[in-house]
Amino acid sequence: MVPRPCDGSANGPQHPANLARLGLAFASGIGAFYLTPTMPPAWTAAVLGVLAITLGLFKQPRLCRVLAALCAGLLYAQAHTALQLANPFPDALARTPITIEGRIASLPAELDLGRRFLFAVEQASADGQPLPFTGLVRVSWYEDAPRLRAGERWRLPVRLKPPHGFANPGGFDFERWLFAQGIKATGSVRRGAGAERLDAGPGLYRLTRARQNLNDHLAAVLGEARALPLVQALVTGDQSGFERGDWEAMTRTGTSHLVAISGLNLGLIAAVAFILIRWLWSHQPRLTLALAAPRAAAVGACLAALAYAALAGFSVSTQRALIMAAVVFSVLFWERTPRHWHALILALIAVLVVDPRAVLAFGFWLSFAAVAVLLFNLGQRLPSRDLWTRWGRAQWAVALGLLPLLLLQFGRASAIAPLVNLVAEPLFTLLLFPLVLATALLSLVPGLSLPLILTAQLLDWCLTALAWIAAFPWAAFAPPLGPPWVWPFAFLGAGLLLAPRGLPGRWLGLPLLLPLALVRPPAPGPGEVWFTLLDVGQGLSAVVRTQAGTLVYDAGPSFPSGFSTGAVVVAPFLAAQGIGQVDMLVLSHADRDHAGGAAGLMDRLPVRRVRSGEPATLTRPGAEPCRAGDGWDWSGVHFEFLHPPAPQAGVKALTGNDASCVLRIATGTRAILLTGDVATGIESRLVEQYGTGLAADVLVAGHHGSSTSTGAALLDAVNPRLVLFAAGYANPFGFPNDAVAERIATRALPTLDTGITGAVELRLGAEGSLAGPWTWRKRSRRIWTHIATAARREVAPSPHLRDQYRQ
Repeated sequence: MVPRPCDGSANGPQHPANLARLGLAFASGIGAFYLTPTMPPAWTAAVLGVLAITLGLFKQPRLCRVLAALCAGLLYAQAHTALQLANPFPDALARTPITIEGRIASLPAELDLGRRFLFAVEQASADGQPLPFTGLVRVSWYEDAPRLRAGERWRLPVRLKPPHGFANPGGFDFERWLFAQGIKATGSVRRGAGAERLDAGPGLYRLTRARQNLNDHLAAVLGEARALPLVQALVTGDQSGFERGDWEAMTRTGTSHLVAISGLNLGLIAAVAFILIRWLWSHQPRLTLALAAPRAAAVGACLAALAYAALAGFSVSTQRALIMAAVVFSVLFWERTPRHWHALILALIAVLVVDPRAVLAFGFWLSFAAVAVLLFNLGQRLPSRDLWTRWGRAQWAVALGLLPLLLLQFGRASAIAPLVNLVAEPLFTLLLFPLVLATALLSLVPGLSLPLILTAQLLDWCLTALAWIAAFPWAAFAPPLGPPWVWPFAFLGAGLLLAPRGLPGRWLGLPLLLPLALVRPPAPGPGEVWFTLLDVGQGLSAVVRTQAGTLVYDAGPSFPSGFSTGAVVVAPFLAAQGIGQVDMLVLSHADRDHAGGAAGLMDRLPVRRVRSGEPATLTRPGAEPCRAGDGWDWSGVHFEFLHPPAPQAGVKALTGNDASCVLRIATGTRAILLTGDVATGIESRLVEQYGTGLAADVLVAGHHGSSTSTGAALLDAVNPRLVLFAAGYANPFGFPNDAVAERIATRALPTLDTGITGAVELRLGAEGSLAGPWTWRKRSRRIWTHIATAARREVAPSPHLRDQYRQ
């Protein structure tokens, strides 16, 4: 007996509209799966399989087959994820000395102090015993790194840890990026432990080795030219060489997509190949009798796109572009005329079938959304005779259509992107990109490198122009991220504004977009303190918000590479909260793990006042000393420095950790105490001087939980309800120290560690309430979120240890 249909649809499953509907349902299932906080149990896969098959058996379906496709998408994503998460790198081995064998699986990226590369682990061992771990890891080699070649087989002594990154509101999800790349662990090569090259051949990575050889050739020709990274990005898809300043300029001007090998670049290659092959083929009668010229040109164009994608290393963005090109040229080959929307959805499905994790890439959403916006806005309009009018309309459509998506994903967007791209896109696509490819290939001929050198000079001028434009303050904007309800209205508003003019209610688009700019995140009331201890790795940064002002206590570390948690963690967090300036920045002392991020923060946000325990040692002038007894009030919240004391004649001034600013924040009957890195000797002085005046509900443990701080006397005087540690996950110092943890445990005090929990948030009320704590790693948990389970251990730090925490 045939099951009854779910509805009365008469369309068969092969109807193009039904195929598109099923494709969207399949993609929706994949996307919905990655929204789940944890990996579903194995039995759910069997349930989804049964549902997909049962619903798919219904005849003349619409809803039933749509639900079947949705279940199939969920099942496919779950199966793919289960394979990736099988055999993870265990927390128990985090930063334990182990040995891995395998091959270099990527182009080695040059760092200031070494090199970074992907390594395909074939076998691993610890103390001579084999470990059941294989897969892709991200390795940094900081000291005495030799010249590395893609595909080489090595035996490497390393310290690895599970995929783990900073976890903060408004911050970049590094663990999501690692998961999307299929990376199972990160770490570094141990110094002087005897790394050994086992095979200099490329193995299965011949293509990657060839790309590296081409990169080396380009570097040899162009030397220290500023445009070298741009040439390498356009020719081989390697973007690792860009300076932060150039990349920031392209981001602020909305031109970063021009240097990513995507549909624009690959489509140009395929289009040129199609036109050329069709013209040549059509002039050969015998060939046209065997195969029509359009079909031959479609095959040739696909092969040309495949060759260029191979040159770019088949990156995720290149794979998307290649699949979309294959769909288009397959339609031409088979002489079909599907609607543009159906072709787009078919490409979407093909991309997700190849790798369902593509849905996690920002480029996936931006590339497909850009095409969809153009089809929606321009597909139903009569073409304008004026080329510049059509081109300007396309830029306007993409800028407006992608605005909510850009703000949702990155928290900022370029205000001048439509105007800049009006000139930059045709300039790069029609002139510079072909010129770079042609001169790069020509430079392979001995004695013909001058055209490439001249082209690089032209690109240098372009980068200079972009940097000049990006320097304007209004070039980019970052509105505060409003509550979740504003985003559906923003997407709907953008869609209405891009709709045909005759659509009723089109004028509602602008009012629907306004909440995105006008609705601000909630803010503290009178007498309230909103406290956030940020996750900055092995460092410290806390944000204290009141109704009258915002205080930042320390800005986290910075590194010689230019990576700064002040720019990457603190500033994005403040922007996400709608905070446009820092009223006071307290840098407890001048150590890099506390004050290193200050420059990055001050480059992105205005800071009205800076206080520090070592103002003269800071790299930026203008800081004032913090002195015991100094205090002020913000909307009913009292701030007071308890240390260091004012300098006295004949008494040696405090320096280093013991010069840290100790700050107490009180409202009503609640208080928070931050002690920086002061040692137990200073703590004893504070107890003698203030006694119970140190009492606080929340204590941020001194020196990240080192054995030299957070002594018994301080704990008894403060008598906190909660102790917070600002320490890096699996840090090589073993913080928080076992002795400190034991002292706290004997007093039955709860603790939270930012290295384990991510950012910690608390709210103190004027009436004496204490809300929280909330931990960001728990609140934002997804399938890829790392939840640590192992205890720390002491290991010997290397001289360049701080650079092992770069992301």
